[in-house]
Amino acid sequence: MLISLSYLLTKKDMRYEHIGKDLFIKNRAKLKAKMKPNSIAIICSNDIMPTNADCTMAFRQNSNLLYFSGIDQEESVLIVAPDFPDPKMREILFVRETNELIAVWEGHKYSMEEATETSGVSTIMWVEKLEGMLNTLLAETDNIYLYNNEHIRNGTDVETRSDRFNKWCREQYGNYNYERLAPIAYDLRTVKEAREIELMQTACDLTDQGFRRILAYTKPGVWEYELEAEFLHEFIRNKSKGFAYTPIIAGGGNACVLHYIENKDQLKDGDVILMDVGAEYANYNADMTRCIPVNGRFTQRQKDVYNAVLRVKNEATALLTPGNSIPGYHKEVGNIMTKELIGLGLIDQTDVKNEDPSWPAYKKYFMHGTSHHIGLDVHDVASIYTEFKAGMVFTVEPGIYIPGENLGIRLEDDLVITENGQHNLMGNIPIEAEEIEELMNS
Repeated sequence: MLISLSYLLTKKDMRYEHIGKDLFIKNRAKLKAKMKPNSIAIICSNDIMPTNADCTMAFRQNSNLLYFSGIDQEESVLIVAPDFPDPKMREILFVRETNELIAVWEGHKYSMEEATETSGVSTIMWVEKLEGMLNTLLAETDNIYLYNNEHIRNGTDVETRSDRFNKWCREQYGNYNYERLAPIAYDLRTVKEAREIELMQTACDLTDQGFRRILAYTKPGVWEYELEAEFLHEFIRNKSKGFAYTPIIAGGGNACVLHYIENKDQLKDGDVILMDVGAEYANYNADMTRCIPVNGRFTQRQKDVYNAVLRVKNEATALLTPGNSIPGYHKEVGNIMTKELIGLGLIDQTDVKNEDPSWPAYKKYFMHGTSHHIGLDVHDVASIYTEFKAGMVFTVEPGIYIPGENLGIRLEDDLVITENGQHNLMGNIPIEAEEIEELMNS
């Protein structure tokens, strides 16, 4: 049966559940409280990125636009102007105007009513009206807040829609004082609201379902990419867009390559497979790592290394408390790892005594950080010097990598810092070596 065009033009459903506008209303209120008087903040959507010829990648929204509006569509712009004289103009959301041709070829776009219901913004305009409205708004404005990607790991050469808009805005309105939106947005996004944690819990629960599916499927002769496909099947059939990031499915020595993403090899009897995988849900992310024996049983050496990593993870988790911070935290985790590596015979006291303080002895086998913020971005935004606070969500992911033994073990959960400790969003995902063996052999 054909769906009528009128239906396509009046219904906007995302795959995921309706988040609710209250979250975005609250987020914008927090933004307004941080802005200077007589200011305006302008936040643009991401581009739809090309691949080759006339093809494009799947759309992924600008995380800041999502955070402040919930609008999950291209060619959208949010303006927040808390002190503008006309109350109706203090929040304006610009979205793409649709028509029947767009509905047939691309599907439905937000109606004005749907944009309000999603975001809580009362004043909705088509994006073609943006330039004219800026002239009106800026006549009563002193400061313009624009967003640049200031993530500590950002190294892209790609010019984004935000980059292009910022360049145009500065050329058109050169006499204004420009402010950085990123520090404010990053600071606000660091501490999650309860609704955000609920969405992250769903992403973690989907990751749990995928992992349990893998435990029943894995055996010698299976290919890494087959496990990738099993995860993806479980995620998508449960309303996820798919992986939160490119998954790592690394059997044997491949696990010693930290960013191994080819997932191309066959799993061998006697090897351990490292799987760094997370589901996305409603644009919020999970980030899990588990290691399992291909044949269902760890050797004693594999189990010793596995349990050493698990002990480091548990002790590191206990350090995720309000008032701590990443630099001191990582230093203490390094001390814990050093003791475990000595116990495994991988380094000794002489190695520690003679170590280079800028690259301690433990770094030979554990060369990456232990934790990062996670949320709308997998490597979520925040200064590494920000003190831990209740409501922040971190990964905990120590690892030991021994190329000479074709063995890499990393274990990772996502944890919410609370006033009195931590809440593990992945607490239901099997992690004890004995439980994994039991499930694989049941």
